Amino acid sequence: MKKNLKFLIALLFILTGVVFRLIPHAPNFTPIAAIALFGGVYFSKRLAIVLPLGAMIISDIFIGFYDIKIMSAVYGSFVLCAVLGIWLKSHKNWQTIGASAILSSVLFFLITNFAVWAFSPWYAKTFSGIVQSYFMALPFFRNSLLGDLFYTAVFFAAYELAIVFASKKLQVKANRASAQI
Repeated sequence: MKKNLKFLIALLFILTGVVFRLIPHAPNFTPIAAIALFGGVYFSKRLAIVLPLGAMIISDIFIGFYDIKIMSAVYGSFVLCAVLGIWLKSHKNWQTIGASAILSSVLFFLITNFAVWAFSPWYAKTFSGIVQSYFMALPFFRNSLLGDLFYTAVFFAAYELAIVFASKKLQVKANRASAQI
């Protein structure tokens, strides 16, 4: 049962990532990085990487694929978020969770905008071109940061509350069973 439950929860996270990328939303305000962080903490290493990549691939089927080099940078940044989540597993507290969400946003911003500068014709391949690439992406960074903080807080808080609720419910059942003896 536990393995089936984990599988269903993993599918739910992938579906959540897909849906929230497909419905109208502020650019980059999606749960993908939060899914990667959460997966790293609560699932196996392999599944932590599969969750965000699965959501990205499935949603990109509908949204449309783009330049493979830039797409690799986007996907790679989410793999790094999952690796960060794996580290977070043994360092989990509210401060490190929040810092990891912020670091996920920063990594995504730095990696993907460098790739846009390096692999697209949009910016001159000069120092001023890369500065312009990062400057033009600041509104997207704000949305990524807000989305990563929001969804990370929701996922981690919901999970921790579910654990507390489940343990209290089990404790009540145990108390009732011992009272009947």
